[in-house]
Parts: sequence; structure tokens; C-alpha cells
Amino acid sequence: MTKQNRISPQGQLHAVNARGTLMGNRGKLHNEHRQIVRPWKLQRWITCALQYQGIKRELMAPNSYTELFFLDEPTSYAAGHRPCGDCRKDRYKAFKAVWARAFPDQEQSAASIDKVLHAARLNPDNSQRTWQAPLADLPDGTFIEYEGQPVLLWRGRQWCWAFEGYSLRLQPIPAMTVTVLTPEPIVALFKIGLAKELQVHSSAEA
Repeated sequence: MTKQNRISPQGQLHAVNARGTLMGNRGKLHNEHRQIVRPWKLQRWITCALQYQGIKRELMAPNSYTELFFLDEPTSYAAGHRPCGDCRKDRYKAFKAVWARAFPDQEQSAASIDKVLHAARLNPDNSQRTWQAPLADLPDGTFIEYEGQPVLLWRGRQWCWAFEGYSLRLQPIPAMTVTVLTPEPIVALFKIGLAKELQVHSSAEA
């Protein structure tokens, strides 16, 4: 049975076959039957490498965190995750460096960052917290929602998202105010440099 551990840019968990290029963690979300029973447990939402030090994991093992999967890095950021400080140490260091530039007056610990991100990604009912912005003001790497679908802004183009990859939007979204999926603090980081080295799925490189 396909496990409900694939994450969309809206931060929701789905049961699909596409695995993606990155793993993630929000704590233990499953029960003894490997069924998802909660959308998150910890404020520490991270994005991990698929492979690390040759470790092989049993998916949704008892008394272990729930392994989540993302198409790519922009998808994980839209869902409200940040890089893991262990298996993706270089990406985490880069993230923290840009965070310190964007928010110099905030405490720079991982716990403090996670608290800010948690407030920015979720409403009180656990639905995704979205916000509005002019399309022209949004940087590469940002996900917006248009006509009910997630769309990635990347290298001057607009890419329709799916679990298997991206397809180029043939009719560009006109200049307008749009609904933004990527949390506002992450978009602030994209604007000052974090988007330059984003790990984007190869389907958006055509």
C-alpha cells in the first residue's frame, strides 16, 4: 500500500508513488499501522538528504519519526521546511547565514528560527498560512497558487507543479496580486540570495 508521506507545496500529505529528491521530518506522525494520524508533531520541520552515511531506514518504523518526501527544494520550502543541520549541513549553514542577514535582530538559534517558521506556515486550524503579494515582487523559488494549482516561479518562467515534476505554463499568469504559498520569511531569504543555489527538479530546467 502506498504510504501517505509525499508532501505538496501546500504542505499536505498525500499517498502517491512518486518519491521525489529530498526527504523530510516533522516528528512521528504515524501509528502502529503506519497510518498518518497527525500533520505534524514538532516545530522542527526539516528537509533531509535521501542518503546519508549509508544509513538504511525502515519507513514508518515503530517509535521513529515519519519519513516524508518532496519533489525538490522549492517544494520543501513552500511546505515550510528548512534544511537539516546534520545530513544537509552546507545547505543549513547557507540558510542560517542568509537568515542572519534578513533578520539580524532575531535570535539565531535553530529553535528560534523554527518558531518563526512555524508561525508563518500554519493557521490555528493547521491549514497552510498563505499571503498576498504582487506577482512582479516575488523572487525565483517562490510558489504561488493560481486557479487552485501550485505554480513555481523560476528563472523568469512559471512552472506548473506535480508530484512527478514540472511542466511549463504556456499562458503566463498576468501581473496581478497573487496568493503566495511559500512562507513570507523564506521569500525574504530568496530575495537576498538564498534562491541562487536552489536544488530544483530537472524538469524545470528545460
